[in-house]
Amino acid sequence: MELIRNFCIIAHIDHGKSTLADRLLEATNTITSRELQNQTLDDMDLERERGITIKSHAIQMNYVYEGTTYILNLIDTPGHVDFSYEVSRSIAACEGALLIVDAAQGIQAQTISNLYLALEHDLEIIPILNKIDLPSAMPEEVKDQIVDLIGCDRDDILSASGKTGRGIDEMLEAIIKRVPPPVGDPYAPLQALIFDSVYDSYRGILAYFKIINGELKKGSKVKFVNTGSEYGADEIGVLKLKKEPRQIVRTGDVGYIVSGIKTASEVKVGDTITTVDKPSTSAIQGFEDVKPMVFAGIYPVDTDEYEELRDAMEKLQLNDASLTFEAESSMALGFGFRCGFLGMLHMEIIQERLEREFDMSVITTVPNVSYHAFLNKNPDELVLINNPSDLPEVPLLNRVEEPYIKAQIITKSDFVGAIMTLCISKRGDLQNQVYLTTDRVELTFHIPLAEIVFDFYDRLKTISRGYASFDYFPIGYQESKLVKMDLLLNGDQVDALSALIHKDKAYDLGKRICLKLRELLPRQQFDIAIQAAIGAKIISRETVKALRKDVTAKCYGGDISRKRKLLEKQKKGKKKMRQIGNVEVPQNAFLAVLKLDD
Repeated sequence: MELIRNFCIIAHIDHGKSTLADRLLEATNTITSRELQNQTLDDMDLERERGITIKSHAIQMNYVYEGTTYILNLIDTPGHVDFSYEVSRSIAACEGALLIVDAAQGIQAQTISNLYLALEHDLEIIPILNKIDLPSAMPEEVKDQIVDLIGCDRDDILSASGKTGRGIDEMLEAIIKRVPPPVGDPYAPLQALIFDSVYDSYRGILAYFKIINGELKKGSKVKFVNTGSEYGADEIGVLKLKKEPRQIVRTGDVGYIVSGIKTASEVKVGDTITTVDKPSTSAIQGFEDVKPMVFAGIYPVDTDEYEELRDAMEKLQLNDASLTFEAESSMALGFGFRCGFLGMLHMEIIQERLEREFDMSVITTVPNVSYHAFLNKNPDELVLINNPSDLPEVPLLNRVEEPYIKAQIITKSDFVGAIMTLCISKRGDLQNQVYLTTDRVELTFHIPLAEIVFDFYDRLKTISRGYASFDYFPIGYQESKLVKMDLLLNGDQVDALSALIHKDKAYDLGKRICLKLRELLPRQQFDIAIQAAIGAKIISRETVKALRKDVTAKCYGGDISRKRKLLEKQKKGKKKMRQIGNVEVPQNAFLAVLKLDD
């Protein structure tokens, strides 16, 4: 145990975590130069295409220092705020963290929130200044920022470059000297914390764990404490670039277990593994359930594929514990699932993964957040509203509360005015404004979560030319003047396009949605009336005109009554067609509602 070091790499987006991880793998000869590629640990096509890390990746390295071989367990984590749950799980399996800061960009919002996560778990923080070889690097200024943030000595900050490999040996030396070895009792009953799991179509579910106490031998009978299931440890081992089987995994090690589990619900991230013959009396604490921020419906394009979609979602949930879902049905789209995501990027990635990994074509409805409704008959009783169509009628309703967040935005001082205008237009309330340096400002706002769900992040990046960084966390619910806006096509409500919005914005938004749908809905043989309504009151209307055949073309001359007779006949036919005709809403119409500002 004295020779084991478990550590993770945390940083803001694009500060060079995955590149530094590549250099560490090279320096410890964990992989050959032939196997090395950029973002070696990112094994998903999607991660490579977008250049981001979506999943945390664990790998074991051996490093000889002063004649002794140390075992280093590294976990590379994502940097985007939507995947912060991955970071919190990785931190729970470590004793130390490399906090990486870009020498050209300085400390950004996600750097601070990841640091606080690490400090909550009492991790040893090693600050590293990356990208010091860039022409725009400001090493001295950024070192001052790190000292202010962490309160460490300037000499503790290591300088490195992921591109050239400079400073890697000093980093490995610091990990061995500063990160404490894992603490645990090798002779106690087995307690292993599951921090991730993946689905393998041949071998069932593989759980990744860190052993806190005791040891695990191949062939032992193991028990999952929370679910109560018992299985045999068919194969155990450690995580190198490929999985490496072992006969025994000891206290402090990070490893994997294959036990032929086929049901996704049997394995839960945060569960404890123990042995059946010498069980542990208590489960490991410290994992909180994930709190979804954004809700959307996911429906199969072909309604017969509902069961396949359920299987795909369960397998995806194994690999991404922050995804939550429950079955629901819609008048317009049939049977599907109401899913909870940590943010819009998370939702986009899940949709892409369903299409790529499971070959599922899906329709995603307008995202929304969950609200608290209180009824007149019992004003203290709370009704949770995850779907706008569940909101009770106005006469029954006492009040509605919506979730608020505390948003921290760090930006250059040139963009303060534009960012304030954006936040205030989103019903934000400025709480604080702090100058971190002469040209870097931290703005703190309280904003309704519903306002930042759609396009807030994109617009923030646009108006700050990519310089603003953004992080948020929930602060509770506040009462708001919210109304439910329905969309009607030919008098039929399309529940997938319903939305809960602030009363002051309802008329403007209703008008814009109707105009957008008029452009996108294909023309039919009959007129299509598109209406936005609040309760029984229609607030906006647009009409998609019918495709009409020129029925009077064959009338040459003669009395006008002949033409009128033909037109009346056509009018009756159109009216009948409208009563029995169905309006198909294309997928791009659902997505266009999100991008109304474009």
